Amino acid sequence: MTDSHNSGQHKDREAAAAEVRRMWQPTPSWTQPDPNDAEPADDTTDEQKPDALSQEYPGDSWSTPDTPSADKPVDQPAPWTQPQAAPPAPSWTQPVADSAAASWTQPEEYDEEPDVESQGTDETDPAAAEGGTPDQTQGAAPNPPVFGGSSFHGSGSGFGQDQGSTPQPQPGQAPQSTHGGQPLSPAAQHFFPQGIPGQQTPQPPQNLSFRTDDLIQALPLPREAPAERGVRSMLKLRPGSSERSERIARATAATAFRRPVTIVVANPKGGSGKTPTTLLLSGALGQARGGGVVAWDNNELRGNMHLRTHDTNSRSTVTDMLQAMPMLTQPDARLGDVAAYLRHQVSGQYDVLTSATTTYAQIEAKDFDLIHRLLSRFYKVLVIDTGNNEGSSNWREAMKAADALVIPIKWKSLSCAAAVQMLEELDNQGPEAQRLIRRAVIAVSNGPGDVNKEVEKQLRPYFESRAAAVVDIPTDMHIAAEGPLDHSALQPATRRAALDLAARVSEQVTIALNAPR
Repeated sequence: MTDSHNSGQHKDREAAAAEVRRMWQPTPSWTQPDPNDAEPADDTTDEQKPDALSQEYPGDSWSTPDTPSADKPVDQPAPWTQPQAAPPAPSWTQPVADSAAASWTQPEEYDEEPDVESQGTDETDPAAAEGGTPDQTQGAAPNPPVFGGSSFHGSGSGFGQDQGSTPQPQPGQAPQSTHGGQPLSPAAQHFFPQGIPGQQTPQPPQNLSFRTDDLIQALPLPREAPAERGVRSMLKLRPGSSERSERIARATAATAFRRPVTIVVANPKGGSGKTPTTLLLSGALGQARGGGVVAWDNNELRGNMHLRTHDTNSRSTVTDMLQAMPMLTQPDARLGDVAAYLRHQVSGQYDVLTSATTTYAQIEAKDFDLIHRLLSRFYKVLVIDTGNNEGSSNWREAMKAADALVIPIKWKSLSCAAAVQMLEELDNQGPEAQRLIRRAVIAVSNGPGDVNKEVEKQLRPYFESRAAAVVDIPTDMHIAAEGPLDHSALQPATRRAALDLAARVSEQVTIALNAPR
């Protein structure tokens, strides 16, 4: 009785021990064929297969270094292992645009291979095989990653991970600011609030052009210089609207023309301001361009420009230049040889060719052509002050050579009437003269007491409709003194108006040079 009882207890203990051994040493599920698997598993080695004990107890994964732990997705191999072929994204992952794929992804032909490793992991889950509780099943889920990123060998599809989870970066791989169009995780945004620098998805260049003009236009614009006047200059701020418009006018006046240009200042009425306007315009152009400007008194007999300029280095006139023309027209003639017959105005940075001071010789059309060709060799801008005789040959030759026309007037009846008659006369000279009228600039320069409000009210709309622009030059006592005109002695408003006049004329010259003939 006792022996049989002891024998029964011994068998029960052996059965219990066998049950414990069976529970603690389960048969790996990867040795059993999967009836749902239509294709054989990859020929992977046993070292790359995780055993069931490490899957059920992820904390012991340190004993199997080749087995991916539960703390990272199983589809991301360890950095010391060879990268596996990229499996296709499961149906429960979010689609990713083609531009999200990094440049180091594997070729697309690997995407058609089955995900044997991920399928075996899902089917051999110990908790699911033993009918474990949901808590046990979720216990093996990886911790939420800190940084977003795609798999090293994937194309950003997030395979092998739960839907809605942010994939972890591969060891040695720089994290990306977005993954599949999703923002960074909250923990990553704490360190990178504006995204990971240098990890934006590269966009393919569109419509690349290697032409020089296109590349130069693609360069960033230079930064605007700070203000030069007032409180803004002390605070190193950007210039105000007034200073910025002045800079634009100065840059326009300094336009680089592709050939020497001729600007004619004309009004048959004496005392209308032709000579002061010529000197104001020449000085504004000379200061903006840094030289290369000559003012020429093209009076057939005697002008008064020699009375309105400083006598610097010579008392020579146009008559002396004509006598030296055989020497000045030689191929080896230099600017210094021509400058010996000119007056240099230091404050305006321009030279002056005065008319004859006697009446024994009259300038003809052939004389104008010789001087015009000579000055065009050494100067970029020629500003010509004409006389009062529209019928003289040198006056007509000047109009033929003009690229732009400046008409000085005063708001007085006689000055405006002479300008209107000149415009009507030029309008009958043909298409070239008509285009010159449309490019004309009206320069209004009034002396003290010269303004007639009724004349201005009636004729300003007429000049604005016929000419390209009307520029008002304020009354300046330095000009009204009728002495040598020094640009440094002018009022700031007068210099500003002269710069506007130079900018307007330069615009019309540019239009004339670009217009087809």
